[in-house]
Amino acid sequence: MSTARAERLVNLVLALLSTRQYLTAERIRGIVPGYSDAATDEAFSRMFERDKTELRELGIPLETGRNSAFDPVEGYRIARRDYELGEIDLAPDEAAAVALAVRLWDSPELTGQAQGALVKLRAAGVEVDENAPPIVEQRVHTEPAFAPLLSAVQQGQVVRFDYRRSGSPERRPRTLEPWGVVSWRARWYVVGYDRDRDAPRCFRLSRITGQVRTLGAPSTVRRPPDVDLLEFVAGSGERDHDRSPVAKARLWLADGRAAGVRRRATVLDRMAVADTDGDIVEIDLYYPEGAADWIAGYGPDVLVLEPDVLAKAVTDRLERVAQGVSG
Repeated sequence: MSTARAERLVNLVLALLSTRQYLTAERIRGIVPGYSDAATDEAFSRMFERDKTELRELGIPLETGRNSAFDPVEGYRIARRDYELGEIDLAPDEAAAVALAVRLWDSPELTGQAQGALVKLRAAGVEVDENAPPIVEQRVHTEPAFAPLLSAVQQGQVVRFDYRRSGSPERRPRTLEPWGVVSWRARWYVVGYDRDRDAPRCFRLSRITGQVRTLGAPSTVRRPPDVDLLEFVAGSGERDHDRSPVAKARLWLADGRAAGVRRRATVLDRMAVADTDGDIVEIDLYYPEGAADWIAGYGPDVLVLEPDVLAKAVTDRLERVAQGVSG
């Protein structure tokens, strides 16, 4: 689905969901951004029919009816009682995924688009239900760099910005090929290829100062297909990339597992643990006190060989998790 069509469908849902009236096709054509691009009535009719079919296939219930017995033409709306979901029981990992999606939707940029659609409805004389629960609630504030970085990712353009080091007012320029913008632990990060360091890096948006500038032509940056952005940020341990590692750790990784650790590791040897083949690797530790939480998240797929203090810290965390499950 093209971006233009996706935006048109979102605007259509907002329009039909935000009014108690039935909106005729002609009224929708004048209200919903995107339909004005149709050159003829026939082109609009085909576009609108495709969009109605798409919404129904997505499970969005469209109601048809007339506002009064004197209305000659049927209209459309979406009833909240049919649209809204009932109680949903999510597993912790499923809830985390939903929360991440909500954070992105709740960005001020997207909130502004939704509110703009409601303003257009009111300006067109459509009755908007003021007492209905808000469609978009702003819960997470993004940083000023969010919009230009997200745009650069979508356009595939290189960016340059000044970055403030952790605990220091010093700012240094960065030139980045951005792969994506993600939220991790209530903070926003941009992930990409750092041309200054000649390596993949992530940067916290709250430490970007000044203007984000684009360089070169669009469509010059492509995200590697095997990169999991969220896992990359989580695996970075939120370290400052100007900081030198303070220690090293030797780990065993099960074959085909722990991709986030592997991206930061150097393979040293092969070894089998409990009849499972794997690699012995070495990684740099920037914040050893936080590494135990990160490594423990991989469960039995990662075994700490050295140092002993890190191995004990990871074991303690896994034991607490096991006790919590058994209890």
